Amino acid sequence: MNESPSSQLGGQPYTTAVPPAWTMRPTTPTDAPTVTRHRYPDASADDLKVYAEWVAGAMERGIYLGWIIEACGQVVAGLGLTLLEWGPTKTDPSPVRARVVNVFTAPEYRRQGLAAALLERASIEATARGIRTMNLGTTEQARSLYARHGFKVYAAEMVRQSLV
Repeated sequence: MNESPSSQLGGQPYTTAVPPAWTMRPTTPTDAPTVTRHRYPDASADDLKVYAEWVAGAMERGIYLGWIIEACGQVVAGLGLTLLEWGPTKTDPSPVRARVVNVFTAPEYRRQGLAAALLERASIEATARGIRTMNLGTTEQARSLYARHGFKVYAAEMVRQSLV
């Protein structure tokens, strides 16, 4: 199945087609090891196992949605959404937010629109579920991609790690 997402994001219409030789499909729990290797390419086997088990379980529970693009039978790009029960706010009545995670494009396939097509597909799914807010962490390299799709820098967040 070749998906060609089309909708609006940030008030701007967009359509990014996946080239015919490539296939975009939803992830399944059997894709969890692949998703994990893309997220943590240098992780130990134990760390990979822990995350893969979480991803597979999250897919089964419906709180992780993902899509991958395959070319010549190999996964060349992927993207996931983690659905977070956030609670309504004064600017967003939806109780759920989506966090874009695990964005990956194989180096030889970068700059060909694959990440954009995956992001658009994820945006369509979020909109169909009534989700109005998506967020993500980014690198400088990917910042312009997300900006083109309506994401804005939000500097009000802080993180505290190592609570144990």
